[in-house]
Amino acid sequence: MTKPTPYAGIDNDMNGGMTAAGKIIIDAWVFEILPETEKCEGWDLKRIEVLQHQVDDEWDKYGCMVSNLPEDIRARHSRIYSAAIKRAKDTGWQGEDELENDT
Repeated sequence: MTKPTPYAGIDNDMNGGMTAAGKIIIDAWVFEILPETEKCEGWDLKRIEVLQHQVDDEWDKYGCMVSNLPEDIRARHSRIYSAAIKRAKDTGWQGEDELENDT
């Protein structure tokens, strides 16, 4: 049995960090669960899953909608996601690719 590969960290992730794990980390920054300096390099899957539950709990408070976020969190969301999307697009990520399998 092989040991699972630890997470590479959002800066080393595929698609400029626009992966399932990367988006969990980005949301954790938005909700200040993690400092924006935490890239989660070397984390195991269990630790990412714990973080996902924490992020989900925060989103649940706002009906999982950006428009329901308080102004300070909405502004942080906009700033963090704008930078993350730019970084991802600079690496060749295209958000439209994620929608191809939704039809």
